[in-house]
Amino acid sequence: MNKRVTGSLSEYLLPTALCIGLALALSATSWLHRLETITLDNLTQLRARFQEPTDPRLIVVGIDDDSIRRFGRWPWDRTVHGQFMYSVSFGKPSVVAWDILFVDPSPDGKTDVSLQAGAETLNGRVVFGAYSTDDDPEQPPVIPKSNQPLVSIEGDASRIPTSPFALRPVPLLQEVGLTAFCNAPPGPDGVRRHVPLLQRIGDQVFPSLSLQTLMQHANIPPEKVRIVLGDAIYLDGESFRRRIPIDEGGHYFVNYRFGNKRANDIGFAALTIPYTEHYLLETPRPELPSVENKILLVGQFSTALSDNGLTPFGSETPLVLVHANIIDNVLREDFARRGPWWPVLLGVLVLGSVGLVFFPKRALFHQALFALGVPAVYLGLASVLWIRWSLWMPLLWPVLGFGGLQLFMIVRQLVREQRAKMHIKGMFGTYLSPELVNRMIESGESPQLGGHEEIITAFFSDVQAFSTFSEVLPPDRLVELMNEYLTICTDIVHEEGGTLDKYVGDAVVAIFGAPLPLPDHALRACIASQRIQLKLAELREKWARDGIWPKVVYEMQTRIGINSGPAIVGNMGSRTRFNYTMMGDNVNLGARMESGAKTWGVYSMCTEATREACERAGGDRLVFRPLGRIIVKGRSSAVPIFEILGLKENVTEKTRECLRLFEQGLARHYARDWEGALAFFTQSRELEPNQPGVTPGVLGNPSLAYIEIIGRYQVAPPPANWEGEYVMSVK
Repeated sequence: MNKRVTGSLSEYLLPTALCIGLALALSATSWLHRLETITLDNLTQLRARFQEPTDPRLIVVGIDDDSIRRFGRWPWDRTVHGQFMYSVSFGKPSVVAWDILFVDPSPDGKTDVSLQAGAETLNGRVVFGAYSTDDDPEQPPVIPKSNQPLVSIEGDASRIPTSPFALRPVPLLQEVGLTAFCNAPPGPDGVRRHVPLLQRIGDQVFPSLSLQTLMQHANIPPEKVRIVLGDAIYLDGESFRRRIPIDEGGHYFVNYRFGNKRANDIGFAALTIPYTEHYLLETPRPELPSVENKILLVGQFSTALSDNGLTPFGSETPLVLVHANIIDNVLREDFARRGPWWPVLLGVLVLGSVGLVFFPKRALFHQALFALGVPAVYLGLASVLWIRWSLWMPLLWPVLGFGGLQLFMIVRQLVREQRAKMHIKGMFGTYLSPELVNRMIESGESPQLGGHEEIITAFFSDVQAFSTFSEVLPPDRLVELMNEYLTICTDIVHEEGGTLDKYVGDAVVAIFGAPLPLPDHALRACIASQRIQLKLAELREKWARDGIWPKVVYEMQTRIGINSGPAIVGNMGSRTRFNYTMMGDNVNLGARMESGAKTWGVYSMCTEATREACERAGGDRLVFRPLGRIIVKGRSSAVPIFEILGLKENVTEKTRECLRLFEQGLARHYARDWEGALAFFTQSRELEPNQPGVTPGVLGNPSLAYIEIIGRYQVAPPPANWEGEYVMSVK
């Protein structure tokens, strides 16, 4: 396996596989599953705040605090329940289901007769609750008519919740109604999420209260109910067809939509009394609640009673609402579903890999935004899917896996960036400006080491007649002077984005355009040269005012040479000692500009390549003067050269007139009109900004240089093939 493949595995695939794999492994743990269900419960509570009312075909009749206040202390005399059924029978409900157990006979037996009589008025449209038990209740024989088992079962029925015995309603009630099981046992975490719709007693399987209620509502007999364990319960009535999803044990995943009173709920007394008054006492009640063809589910609502338990809505939820939610789910066909895990896994893998590939090259802010934004979007989407469409997508392990991967990526990037910062600062901090070092760090790109070609501008400066300074100044004063001078040079170079290459005694060598590219490197170098000349003029005035320096100090002049073009830059030297520097023909030419400036009596000189690069980058900030074409040592072809007269705002009209006269003299010079050229150079000489004996330290200027050259040509003209070039005799 080659290094590239190995690198990709360790860089991208291995971290992704480890983080996502660990998250998947954690998803199988009980504690993460518990956190997952708690998160789901919170979403369930959230959607209940703006939940639609229950299906209008369902009315939950609650034995609430108001009912207890009206009918007395619980448990009530069974005549109250009988009266309820007798009264509401006039409203013709489709079924009345009791989430209340009437398993023990009344003490006198008479109230059971009253309860039976009330149930008879419903003509069999009543379902009484039963309860499975492992203890023999020693009840009278069961009446088969009211306890009809389900017979069409596909799958392993042994997985259905099983008990040997059952607490059933008293026989009088079994004669007039159906029996169904109210069992809603809590899950491992104590919350009722998966409720059995089937109950096995011995070898027979019976429906739960909610299932039997739906069967009665749809007039579907037990033999018409088909059960496929691990799939669904199929109700196939004439006008009511439903597929109710169940697991292998017949449990139904309750899609809790409400956990408190909704618009279709009513108190036991609030329903019983109006119907009694209207139909039995013949007191008209025009706003009588309609119960026609509706399911009436009766259960305890008061928190003072015992039939409360833990649901996603809290520990004191009336358990009748568990059955109410199931019935409402089936009526609406609003079933909770688990979303497939593999698209989520694929999405996490893809997005995680994308983040590893693309974001290490981005700013840390963008990485953090990606790391937080993707989980936030996913959680928002998963929440909407559950709240709106009851689709339960895995919540925690995708976020943990993706978040862990992003955390790994960010930490790794931070470590790399810190190492890169230390590496770059250690390598370049001594010869780059702090701003440029910061730009290198922010760019995230390590400088190429070992030498590579870049288009740069080479910058050379040297103090005129420096040996004189060494002669007249003691070493400590010379060091003090040079430190002050070199500081201003270096600071300006750095401020303009240049890179300090080296100091050679009083000379400063700098690179513009490396190690980080600068599109306007030539312009920056030329501006730096003029800023140095201006600052040196200020220093000369300061040194003169100090009164402690010899005259040579406050007449100090520095010559600067500049050239632009391709060059080799990088760390060069031995394996144990190297320097970030530049080399190549264009670098040598830049050095010739500095040394050749003396011949022309100028202090800032550059090549045509530099001037043209300045103009492309906005060089109108500078004023250039053409000095001619020279052939430097080591080259056979002529190079056009220019003096940098200064920043545009500092060049006077007098100097501009000098420039116009000088250019006319230069044109006559190229035409071999020595007399005409001499006339123009004589005029421009008087306007030169640098005048020997006037400007401190100045020994000549371009006009004087050409007057001397023309004098020699008048005596010994150049050859016939001469094209105006001047051969430099010094390096």
